[in-house]
Amino acid sequence: MKIAFLVAPEGIEQVELTEPWQAVEAAGDTPRLVSTQSGRVQAFNHLDKADTFPVDQVVGEASVDEFGGLVLPGGVANPDALRMDEQAVAFVRAFFDAGKPVAAICHAPWTLIEADVVGGRTVTSWPSLQTDLRNAGATWVDEQVQVCTSGPNTLITSRKPDDLKAFNAAFTEAFAKVSAG
Repeated sequence: MKIAFLVAPEGIEQVELTEPWQAVEAAGDTPRLVSTQSGRVQAFNHLDKADTFPVDQVVGEASVDEFGGLVLPGGVANPDALRMDEQAVAFVRAFFDAGKPVAAICHAPWTLIEADVVGGRTVTSWPSLQTDLRNAGATWVDEQVQVCTSGPNTLITSRKPDDLKAFNAAFTEAFAKVSAG
């Protein structure tokens, strides 16, 4: 199963990209880096530039039908840029419309808010997003990982890099259920 990792051209928190990517590979699935621009994306270790990664596909040319699930890494600048890109927002919304699982960590729920898909859902995130999420109709909880199935799809959210082990375990389990079903 192919899993989309949607990121902006820069500002991705590197560990929130690389560790979930490795978890997808360890589960036997194929991660694909989707971005709003072709070329390479610039990851960060908090505010310091880190590595760059090659883009596999531009979001405007990607179809939700190609993928079994979506992972949204965080970083402050990454989801802020994604929520300003209509094609990225539409791509995210399409996973919910198709009933496919979505995993978002740290600041990534900003893109979910813009896609108008958090109303009635229970989620977690970096703490500074809790008011934004509540204002968008979500119930925010301070949990290491939150798996919400009370919607059109399974939505897995997590707070921060320290929660990656729990996040990776939860989303790969949810994605495996789609693959088996």
